[in-house]
Parts: sequence; structure tokens; C-alpha cells
Amino acid sequence: MTEKFWILAFTAANLGFFHTLFGPDHYLPFIVMAKAGDWSRKKTLLSTFLCGLGHVLSSIVLGFVGIGFGIMVAKLELIEEYRGSIAAWLLIAFGFFYMIWGIKKAVRGKKHTHFHSHAHDHSHNHEHSHNIEHAHVHNENNKNMTPWILFTIFVFGPCEPLIPILMYPAAEGHISEVFLVAGIFGAVTISTMLTIVLLTITGISSLKLNFLEKYTHALAGAAICASGLAIKFLGL
Repeated sequence: MTEKFWILAFTAANLGFFHTLFGPDHYLPFIVMAKAGDWSRKKTLLSTFLCGLGHVLSSIVLGFVGIGFGIMVAKLELIEEYRGSIAAWLLIAFGFFYMIWGIKKAVRGKKHTHFHSHAHDHSHNHEHSHNIEHAHVHNENNKNMTPWILFTIFVFGPCEPLIPILMYPAAEGHISEVFLVAGIFGAVTISTMLTIVLLTITGISSLKLNFLEKYTHALAGAAICASGLAIKFLGL
């Protein structure tokens, strides 16, 4: 391996780390969904890993297509920008509708009092919630669908810094170095995602939200929507 390769490898590792660290969309959705959906640690980390893998591989495939067909970096970056816009809007839409669903769920689950009057002047009142029956069925469906929705969004999400660093060794005809650089970038990106998610869910696992507990789904949706807005309008 040449000195240029090690410099490129170091650059790929740094880009993978900071690209993930400063992109809240890489970890925030998994953290808030794990808390709201009461996901197990195994499910949370597996969902994070698979979404990270889809996120990285989609850009790697695009990069290799560009290398194979001699597509210029500027055109590939334009495609990545377009994909990024789609991913941002998908994240915004998913977060928004999930927030609305969470609000409705919280309102339906609010306890209220009914007054009953019976014969012989006997009357009483009681509290109940309309959100109890069959709640486990619908919640289970949501738990199963959400990771796949996130996976679809992450496949659209681009790794913008990856394309230029792939093209440099490709231009010099070092295809093996292209694979190695892509592997380093992908490994660091996914490892950083997993580390941040694991540390955060461990830290908040015992956090009690008290009266906000019933709004966890709505808050999760708001957080996801906000991360999508940050990508779209703040360039994070």
C-alpha cells in the first residue's frame, strides 16, 4: 500500500465518523423509536445496523456504477443530492404522520369519567379508556413495520463524502484500493451509528417521562420530522 492510500484511508475513516456524528438522522430515529416502541436492545441495534448497511451500500453501488461507466464526479454528486432530497422528505413525512398518529393515540388513551344512574336511586361513576381493546395488535403491527420504513428511507439516503474519495484511487487504476476505502468508510459509519445508539438507549433506559409517557410516540415522530427538516433546510 502506498502512502497516498493510507492518507486516503485515514480521510475515509474521518469522513465516515464526522459525517455520522453531525448527521442526527443517522441515529436519532432509532433512539426515539426504541424508546417510544419499547424495542429490545437487540432489535434496536439490528435495525440500526441494517439501515446503516443499506445507507452505505446504496452509495457504494452508485460509486461503482459511476466508475464502470465513466460518469463524472459532478454528475454522481448531483444524483446523490437528489437522493438526499428524497430521503429528507420521506423522513419529514414519516415523522409528521407518526407524530399525528401518536397524538391521536394519546388522546384516545386519555381516561375520562362516565356517570351511570340505575333504578332504586343507585348511581355511580367510573373511569376508563377507549384505547385499551386490541391495543396490543395494532402496536405489534407498528413495531414490525417501522424498521422497514426506516430501512427504505435510509437506502435513499446518500453518503455524500464517499463518492469523491472512491473516484481518486479509481482514477489511478487501483481498484483494490477502491474496495478498501469503501469498506473503511462503511465500517466506521455503521460502527459510529451503533455506538451512539447503544450509549444513548443505555443512558435513557431508566428515564421516566411521567405524564409525558403517553406522548412518547408523538414526541418520537416530532423528533424524526425535525431531523428530516434539519437535513433539508440546514444541510446537516
